[in-house]
Amino acid sequence: MNHPDYNSPLALKEFLDANSMAMQKKFGQNFLVNENARRKIIDALDVKEGTVVWEVGPGLGAMTDEILRRGGKLTAFEIDHGFARLLREFFKSYEEENHFSLVEGDVLKTWKKYADENGGAECFFGNLPYNVAATIIADTINEEFRFEKIVVTIQKEVAQRMIASPGTENYSSFSVLCQWAYDVKTVLELAGGNFWPVPNVASRAVLMTKKADFPRCQNPRLFMKMIRQLFSSRRKTVRNNLLALTNGGENCDTVLEKAGVNPAQRAERMNIEELLALSDCLNEILKQGK
Repeated sequence: MNHPDYNSPLALKEFLDANSMAMQKKFGQNFLVNENARRKIIDALDVKEGTVVWEVGPGLGAMTDEILRRGGKLTAFEIDHGFARLLREFFKSYEEENHFSLVEGDVLKTWKKYADENGGAECFFGNLPYNVAATIIADTINEEFRFEKIVVTIQKEVAQRMIASPGTENYSSFSVLCQWAYDVKTVLELAGGNFWPVPNVASRAVLMTKKADFPRCQNPRLFMKMIRQLFSSRRKTVRNNLLALTNGGENCDTVLEKAGVNPAQRAERMNIEELLALSDCLNEILKQGK
């Protein structure tokens, strides 16, 4: 089966109509119809011969095709069964050469099982559905599963949270999580007109590169739980948010004193190093209480 013209909204619509298919709004489906933008985004992934890539939400395979042409070994996660059927036809020859495989279903429910059974990937790629983008990225980090590179096209507001600095409006537990595991930078700004159907939000392509000097802590699970708690109520102080984790005010005060944190401070003004140190002090106090 021939691929549709990925650069033409009209051709894409006609192709979908001919195959009795329609775009699924509930899956956040939008095709990037700007060929130059697609090329720049894939360039950031730096695919070489044999690079193992996971792609989430490939749609009709515009990006998939380019990654495979560059020599990548790609696993696609696709929730839309109609798209999945077409992808198998488009990339049958690559599948026969073990360069392409497809996992149908919700990536949030399938990726961990697939990784356990088949191993991970060097690169993670996708034009991510806006409603689940932050969840997908956070889930992999929460599972201590890091890629060498991640390149994702996401809603601009989500991207702003990923790169936000302490003390700014967009700084959140998600900012801390992303910047703890990766160096994050913007690749490309994308107005709605680059997509079909045209979304009512702006997008941004973001590159996340695995930190070589990944800052460690004694208990990563506790650290991730702690930052979620600290940012759960932004108006509250660190002490008030931390109380729920310390089994009492006395323990909370001991943790904060040991970490050198002002109890009246708010989490949004703390950098990653300060939060990691606080997590280690919290871990030591909790261990003593067992």
